[in-house]
Amino acid sequence: MSRQALARMIADANRIVVFTGAGISTESGIPDFRSPGGVWSRMKPIYFKDFISDIDKRREAWERAFTGRAGWTGRLPNIGHDAIARLVRGGRASAVITQNVDNLHQDSGVPADQVIELHGNASFATCLECGLRHELADLKSVYELTGDLPSCRECGGIVKTATISFGQPMPPEPMMRAAEHSKACDLFLVLGSSLTVYPASAFPMHAKRHGASVAIVNRDPTELDQYADFVLHDELGETVSQAVALAFAERDGTAAET
Repeated sequence: MSRQALARMIADANRIVVFTGAGISTESGIPDFRSPGGVWSRMKPIYFKDFISDIDKRREAWERAFTGRAGWTGRLPNIGHDAIARLVRGGRASAVITQNVDNLHQDSGVPADQVIELHGNASFATCLECGLRHELADLKSVYELTGDLPSCRECGGIVKTATISFGQPMPPEPMMRAAEHSKACDLFLVLGSSLTVYPASAFPMHAKRHGASVAIVNRDPTELDQYADFVLHDELGETVSQAVALAFAERDGTAAET
């Protein structure tokens, strides 16, 4: 299968949902989680219950966040992110469902309310008691001055980066929104996900059961390749960028670049 065939699928679709995994961001220098050299091969994950109950684990988690050791923030979007943003900007994609926590879809220009973050966001923090948002720079300056672990400025509760840790319940609202968009789309476009992490990996089949075509672009084979209508094992950035450009040229011409 070719990039031209993918472009035709994108051009023919009226309501696309884009689903992204770590592979869309590795070209920006964001490490993935599970492959050799990935985040969890370099440092053990800190489970949610340990973050809550063990002050040393909590301090270790914040040291990772403040020093950027995990490498999830501080990078720039690549041409793959830009191509996805063009689909959203052109009214072709209704939502971007992502397993990533790097904020790069928002940084590329996708409105925040059209990004559904299944695993949270590493670029800011929230209070686990009242939900108040806290900026990392503010928390870091206090930590470096006092050595005190971050706490909520409003209620004094425990503050944590806004990611979903191992053992932490999946947030119901993003899961519900992802299911609704998956059900309503006519093309479910998987980009850079191995589709091994449940329940996120269930959304492509949810879309297919409701009549959508499923296209998968990933460097390596996935567990759902056999069920997809289109599969391409290739690098993400150039592939997606070229396919989206061809799709707009075929359907709308240069006027689609709005």
